[in-house]
Order: sequence, then structure tokens, then C-alpha cells
Amino acid sequence: MDQDLEIMTREALIVEIKKLRSAIRQHRDASGHDLCWYHPKLWALLPEKSDPALTVPDWSEFMQGCVKYRKSLDEQLPDVPRNNQEYK
Repeated sequence: MDQDLEIMTREALIVEIKKLRSAIRQHRDASGHDLCWYHPKLWALLPEKSDPALTVPDWSEFMQGCVKYRKSLDEQLPDVPRNNQEYK
């Protein structure tokens, strides 16, 4: 799957690493409501192009997942500041 890396020059590898690091940092630095989004731009950085056959949970299951995710943030990041900013 990653055979393209084998033929890249050192310079091309450095460019690729910088591009991937930038995308990872952008994703890492997401905050607030931006934490819960579909990320096709990030996935598009992979060399294999695919159109994943996504499935989406029904609303009640989806919301249960959101609540579980938010609770995990309380457990993993208990001291991170909270806000009550509305989604726009």
C-alpha cells in the first residue's frame, strides 16, 4: 500500500512528511464543536484514492455516541477549560 514511499527521493519524502504533519496538527488543534466532524480532507492525503462506503448511525445511536465521546473527554481531560459556546 505504501510502495510509493520506496521510490520517493529524500526531498519528496520531506515534502510529504511536512504536508502530513501540517494536516495532523490542524486536526489536533481542533477545539470546541470542530472536534465532531467528518474529515475527508485529512483522508484525501493518503495516496490511495477511495470513496469509502460510509454508514451513518440512526439519530438515537449517533447521539449516544456523542455523549459517550464527551464523557470520555471528561475522564481523559478533566482539567481542560469548558465553555458553553453555541454551535453556529
